[in-house]
Amino acid sequence: MNNFQRTLVLSVSIVALAGCGADEIVSPGTSGDIIINNPSPSPTPTPTPTGGATVTPASGCPTINTAGGLTDAGTISGPTGEYRVCQLPSTFTVNDNLPFVNGLLYQISGRVNVGTDQGFASTNTDVTLNVEPGVIFFAQAESFLVVNRGNTIEANGTATMPIVWTSRDNVLGLSNDNSQAQWGGVVLLGRAPVSDCSDQTFNTAAAPTANPQCEQQLEGTVVATPFGGTNSADSSGSFTFNQIRYSGFELQQSNELQSLTTGGTGSGTTISNLLSFNSSDDGVEFFGGSVNVKDLAVIGASDDSLDVDSGAQANVENVLVVQRSGTGDSLIEFDSPDDLADGTPGNALPQSRLQVNGFTFIQRSSSSSQAIRARGGPALGLSNGVIDVDSADDVCIRIDEQITLNSIIGFDTLLCDGVNRPVRGSSGVSDAEVQAVADAGTNNTLTGSLTLTGTFLNGATESGVPVFDATARSSFFTARAEIGVTDVFGDWTCNSSTVDFGSATGDCTSLPVY
Repeated sequence: MNNFQRTLVLSVSIVALAGCGADEIVSPGTSGDIIINNPSPSPTPTPTPTGGATVTPASGCPTINTAGGLTDAGTISGPTGEYRVCQLPSTFTVNDNLPFVNGLLYQISGRVNVGTDQGFASTNTDVTLNVEPGVIFFAQAESFLVVNRGNTIEANGTATMPIVWTSRDNVLGLSNDNSQAQWGGVVLLGRAPVSDCSDQTFNTAAAPTANPQCEQQLEGTVVATPFGGTNSADSSGSFTFNQIRYSGFELQQSNELQSLTTGGTGSGTTISNLLSFNSSDDGVEFFGGSVNVKDLAVIGASDDSLDVDSGAQANVENVLVVQRSGTGDSLIEFDSPDDLADGTPGNALPQSRLQVNGFTFIQRSSSSSQAIRARGGPALGLSNGVIDVDSADDVCIRIDEQITLNSIIGFDTLLCDGVNRPVRGSSGVSDAEVQAVADAGTNNTLTGSLTLTGTFLNGATESGVPVFDATARSSFFTARAEIGVTDVFGDWTCNSSTVDFGSATGDCTSLPVY
């Protein structure tokens, strides 16, 4: 998509993140099928709770530190039982803890803030929200959670008790394997550098200090919501063993949230073991900052699975992407800047930089002709990856513009089953030039055959490919025994018809019961 119009409208009950280009947290989906008012399937699914257990409602809501506390909103019933509903405050104003309680769900209503913005140059951490393993959040329509700049979240589930962020329909048993757009999502903001400045004064190679306070602004919000700063090592907390399901509520035509969006988060932020399931927009999107992510599964996103822009410095390792049939765009869309039409110069600093090591991409979207697309001059490095495209005409890697081709870090040990046009050049770049970059790398075969089993597990062909040592490219990367994704996606994930992880916590259409 060449023009990103990202709008989130806040009225009496609706928060809006509006604007265009990479300056905004919200980004458009595709023109594919978007399920907004998810109809009940025929027949309506009746998920079976783990072990046949059902829950009974907790007697009340826990006491928290924030003034006003949690609001007891009664109970809600679904196939897994009846739950006490405890509505979150609009803003957590002091350090707080949300405990796991059997038979209790936390409701996100409207925009929920963790702290308030602490400013571009601040060094303090104002509010930390701790979330215990096994906690389940639910929301609907325009509701979402924002960790504001200078605040942190410690949302750390476990391998057997993940934290689940989902929709009201999921609780009621009305969601199916194609449902999406049922609530907003999770937004983490920080104080690391970004390239897209909201005042349209940019740092560039020719004028690297033109704007010493370059930050982005979520335009259109009632409360100003900036992100960005100068601390690349800034921390927005820790987010591990989390599932984000059915996100991306569409507030206006083609404007939705992602499952997880980061804006200016620093390398001090820990993100790992994350499942994005059926986001109506991107699976995850990183706007600027220094982002390191390990063990990421993006299943069924209806736009790009992994979207990176606005000067992000991102290292991502052990990534599984599986598209639903007939929906979705690129598996990676990588921009620097996001869109030249938004006023950001092509040489804005920092230059976006994305390295992905150890990945398996299953492309199943009839609307996408390229699995990986880079444009606008970012630096892209790919290593130890398997790309399974859907048809002989689909493209494994597309590079737009000479500035992007010149910035490639390297392609090494990539295996793709492209046939007619495995690589594509565009906007002044030829197919032959992209192929030359692939040929300059080690052990790249973009017209090979694949022997994947169980959707994403390596077969004999994949296991026989030599591994590229990517540790020299980033200290975040680890030495790998095989190419492709390592199968660590166990009980902290959920199962669906798109991909069955064999998770003991059950299907994505149901809630886990412990």
